Amino acid sequence: MRKIVVFGAGGRAGRRVVAEAAARGHAVTAVARTPYPAVAGGRVTVVAGDVTDEASVAAAAAGHDAAITTAARLDVPGVDFYTAATRALVGGLAAAGVPRLVLVGIGTVLEVVPGRRVLDDPDFPSDQRAFALGHVAQLDVLATAGLDRVVLAPPPVLLDETARTGRYRTGGTTALPATSFSYADLAVALVDEAASPRHHRALVAVGP
Repeated sequence: MRKIVVFGAGGRAGRRVVAEAAARGHAVTAVARTPYPAVAGGRVTVVAGDVTDEASVAAAAAGHDAAITTAARLDVPGVDFYTAATRALVGGLAAAGVPRLVLVGIGTVLEVVPGRRVLDDPDFPSDQRAFALGHVAQLDVLATAGLDRVVLAPPPVLLDETARTGRYRTGGTTALPATSFSYADLAVALVDEAASPRHHRALVAVGP
């Protein structure tokens, strides 16, 4: 059994990560801006926390084996949020002695061909660019961090609410072809990397 802290635990991806980890018997601390009732037979502790504050991260993460973050904000500029959150996670986890961080990325930072990312397409939607650039900023912060981490980036499609299959595949930095991918199977991949790490200090495509 591992002790896993999940940041962004109140969102669609985060709740599924919490449920997936607890169902496997891991002890889970779910960190959310607004705490919600705990579930999963007492294996989940829900706490309030701020993923952009290093001290808050350190306090929530103390005593854990690994951290997962699915945290996102749409009400502040993406670059501002992801820069602050990633710096706080790197510093806070180091202070707490947590050796492993698994992050949700975004498919638009993956390549379609070597050297050209999805977001580099001239027709990339302008209303999505700021959020995509936030994830680029996340990668920039991680590039100089000593923490063992992996960023799992799902395909550049809307994630769906379909049932868990338990199946997924991983690749390199090239987007995996897909028309759909579920939050539930993304959660499987995230918990796998927290419990039994296979990728290190890398951006990794994940998909069906």
